[in-house]
Amino acid sequence: MTEPRPVLLAMDFQHAIIDRGTGHAALANVNRAIAAARAGGIPVMFVRVAFRPGYPEVSPANAVFGRLRAAGDTMTEAGPGTQLHAGLDVREGDPVIVKRRVSAFSGSDLEVLLRAAGAGHLILAGLSTSGVVLSTVRQAADLDFALTVLADACADADEEVHRVLVEKVFPRQATVLTTDEWTKTL
Repeated sequence: MTEPRPVLLAMDFQHAIIDRGTGHAALANVNRAIAAARAGGIPVMFVRVAFRPGYPEVSPANAVFGRLRAAGDTMTEAGPGTQLHAGLDVREGDPVIVKRRVSAFSGSDLEVLLRAAGAGHLILAGLSTSGVVLSTVRQAADLDFALTVLADACADADEEVHRVLVEKVFPRQATVLTTDEWTKTL
């Protein structure tokens, strides 16, 4: 049996998140992971969260995104806050997935792209650990993907929450490595 084909997902490395102070170190680490993935022939896909003007995708009952409606169009598809961070190593032709919920799978075409790429193993990096990374780990595990989480290419506004997730929660469903540990396996 052959190893499942890996794909690196860089999730929510966008201006609204990084510019508020979360993830500068993780940004540097994900760029190192991206370079290693490309050198190893591993596809890289980027995920960002954004909404249509007026937020028609957001129910008033949604506690996470409901506050965005009151804030105006700051998190719409064309808004500067939802654009991938200028410091992220995105190249022309790289798939960029727009999601409408916390998980990279919910409200996006990510699963279609992964299946078309023959992916069976996801390497995850993202902001925030308690948001997109946690939700994507859970959903990807339910979809039978093998998982690796790059602990230092993830960040959370609450460092203790990050620590608990990468040390206690994620290892139940994923291999948790640093970027350096992962690149040594390539």
